[in-house]
Amino acid sequence: MPSRRQSTTTVIVALVVIGVAAALWWQPWKQQQQQQQQQQQQRLARGARGDGPVPVIAALTRRADVPVYLDGVGTTRALNTVTVRPQVDGRLISINFNEGQHVDRGHVLARIDPVTYQAAYDQAVAKKAQDEALLANAQIDFERYTRLMTTNSVARQQLDTQKSVVSQLEAQVRLDQALIDNAKAILDYTNIIAPIDGRTGIRLVDQGNNVRAADATGIVVITQLQPISVFFNLPQQQLGDVNRAFGAGSLPVEVFGADNKTVIDKGELKVVDNQVDQSTGTIKLKAEFPNREFQLWPGQFVNVRLLIETLNQVVVAPTAAVQRGPNGTFVFAVQPDNTVVVRLVTVSQQDETQAVITRGLQSDERVVTTGFARLTAGTQVAVTNAETVLPASAQPAEPQRRPGRRERGERRSDAPSSTIR
Repeated sequence: MPSRRQSTTTVIVALVVIGVAAALWWQPWKQQQQQQQQQQQQRLARGARGDGPVPVIAALTRRADVPVYLDGVGTTRALNTVTVRPQVDGRLISINFNEGQHVDRGHVLARIDPVTYQAAYDQAVAKKAQDEALLANAQIDFERYTRLMTTNSVARQQLDTQKSVVSQLEAQVRLDQALIDNAKAILDYTNIIAPIDGRTGIRLVDQGNNVRAADATGIVVITQLQPISVFFNLPQQQLGDVNRAFGAGSLPVEVFGADNKTVIDKGELKVVDNQVDQSTGTIKLKAEFPNREFQLWPGQFVNVRLLIETLNQVVVAPTAAVQRGPNGTFVFAVQPDNTVVVRLVTVSQQDETQAVITRGLQSDERVVTTGFARLTAGTQVAVTNAETVLPASAQPAEPQRRPGRRERGERRSDAPSSTIR
């Protein structure tokens, strides 16, 4: 019993000692944490009061000529596509083109055995020669009867009959000539020629086969690739801008590669469709491109941008500088004394990199692009890095695009929407 009581007492004493040691350690640690929190709050308070300059990144606004583009997705189509079919029946005796070859208009693509058609042509020529001989004899008789009529040596009826014979033979000769022309045309059809300049596709029939004019497959398909057309759609809300610009003159169009940055070819707008597609709410447009390097191919999907106007010498600021608040769109402008002021601005156009400011800013003003969290009106700032928005003539700036309905709906809440007139 005494040993058990001694063990219990030892345990209680050990627990008391551990508790005292923990209390002695906990009190300084807690005080240290409180001091660190107080110091942090003091630093934040000093920053909020403007006791120390806030580091920011700023950029200069500039005046520049800004092109305004409308973006769309287009489909490339050949300007002309022809399925070459035989116009007469017969055996194909030669193929005179290679698959994928560029052929000129009038190039003989294939030949059909012309023996029977040559015989029909020769027969028509011979028939005309026979009728011409009969006509010549009838004309001689008619002239003879005419002279005899002056002396009343022949009856009037015989002269009239001979005159009718001459007229019949003249008509027969004209008919023979028509038959010759028809036979010649059919004979020429044995040479199958290219009706347009273009590139041949895969051969649809081989040499030695019998072909017919009624065959639907044809011999080959020729596609005109230079020039080539691109069809694309734009929202109907942009129809007024397009028609206004198109009425003033031709509009340039560009197509881009897979990276949506490299310009493949440049052309011009040719047609604005005469009605809006009610199922999609879009208008169809057609542009034409020279396609000198064969970068465009029929059936290819491409990104298209249409230049409708150029904003001349407008104020341009980085898109990152434009903020949105309860009072509208604004920027933080840096004053000469390195304090910031809040400027309400009006943005007419903007894209991922730059925004066109129509009111609220002038050129060569500094605007904050990074470091907005601690900024209020009158805050002292330290510009640690100056960015410059160069004019369009100095660098290949991204064009201003007028966003479609979906793009306007998905815009960030802190960025202004573009204004579409």
